[in-house]
Amino acid sequence: MATIEVNEQNFQETIQKDGIVLVDCWASWCGPCRAFGPTFEKASEDHPDAVFGKLDTEANQGLAAALQIQSIPTLMIFRDQILVYREAGALPAPALENLIQQVKGLDMDDVRRQVAAQQENN
Repeated sequence: MATIEVNEQNFQETIQKDGIVLVDCWASWCGPCRAFGPTFEKASEDHPDAVFGKLDTEANQGLAAALQIQSIPTLMIFRDQILVYREAGALPAPALENLIQQVKGLDMDDVRRQVAAQQENN
């Protein structure tokens, strides 16, 4: 599956899909973002069972601010509507593949328990 454009209108709908959703926060003027783009696109082709979205932080400044994007590229990964990974910096293809496999292997019941426990403590 090719990447989709994520914007202020469809962000919530996109991250609320079941399964794995990866969001690449980028801008056209960002060299590391442009270098990571083909790696992200290739991963989207290798993993048709996941949703791959690209969020242009320049065109969606309000959303980027709401998400507290401080530097780009920033990769966010959601699984079953839960943010399980968020990190700034371009990843090489093997590291992105490893990360996707780790997210696929998560015990989501355990993740939900951890989230619930964390919310109780706050």
